Amino acid sequence: MTALPAQLSRLAVERAVAAALEEDLGLAGDLTSQATLGPDAWAAATLSAREPGVVAGIELAAAAFRLVGEGVRFDAKLADGARVSAGEVVAEIAGPARLVMSAERVALNFLNHLSGIATLTRRYADAIIGTKARICDTRKTTPGLRAFEKYAVRCGGGANHRFALHDAILIKDNHIAVAGGVTAAYKSAEAFAGHLVAIEIEVTTLAELEEALAAGARIVMLDNMDNDLLSQAVKMNAGRAKLEASGGVKLDRVRSIAETGVDYISTSQITMGATPLDLGLDVTIAKGKSA
Repeated sequence: MTALPAQLSRLAVERAVAAALEEDLGLAGDLTSQATLGPDAWAAATLSAREPGVVAGIELAAAAFRLVGEGVRFDAKLADGARVSAGEVVAEIAGPARLVMSAERVALNFLNHLSGIATLTRRYADAIIGTKARICDTRKTTPGLRAFEKYAVRCGGGANHRFALHDAILIKDNHIAVAGGVTAAYKSAEAFAGHLVAIEIEVTTLAELEEALAAGARIVMLDNMDNDLLSQAVKMNAGRAKLEASGGVKLDRVRSIAETGVDYISTSQITMGATPLDLGLDVTIAKGKSA
């Protein structure tokens, strides 16, 4: 089945965008626009891509123009997840010039950042086409923007790992060290977890993998293993658990990791290493007098 389109909470969008507008406008508003544009000035503009990529964040950009004041129209020409070519129009905006200018940067900050994540994720996902592996994100995200960055990953064809500490159990090396070993840590987590809570355990050696499988693990993270070890792990596992490769996953290596037979490949690169996609807003029509 093809994955359904990702969707954002309208409440989360409006809360984040309102905070960003408040940060930018402060107590006095947009001084430059007030100083140079009359209150009746009107402008139309196009928001377009200056390089190819994948779009994400349309809802946040639209919310910036909607929340800045009355009378701004935002007409999206593409949906999130769409591939865009250089020069292609993403949206058309029209309304009171002061409001258009005041919302521009907030809209672009969200749109450029999230489109950069979607674009890089798409490159990773395209690189492993034909394998069974899926690209996943991590919890390495910008504080306060996790829901949006993980949304952008889905727009780019990736999948989400856990969203936070509260929605799944991931037993890492430090937990294992304190708990007294792989078996002790896993059995303790199994006794604690509700029936809907997923449990994943991280291993760094084949011996730890065998111990985790013997303890009943159904999801195992293979941390910082080279491709030879990953291949051996897949063979040893023999389909008993879902295997996730993680650690040092760069674009030039992701294909070879996928070809080892792992089920998932998680990387922080798609959220923390993405360059913003270059999209810009240009006024096409202006009416009215300066202030």
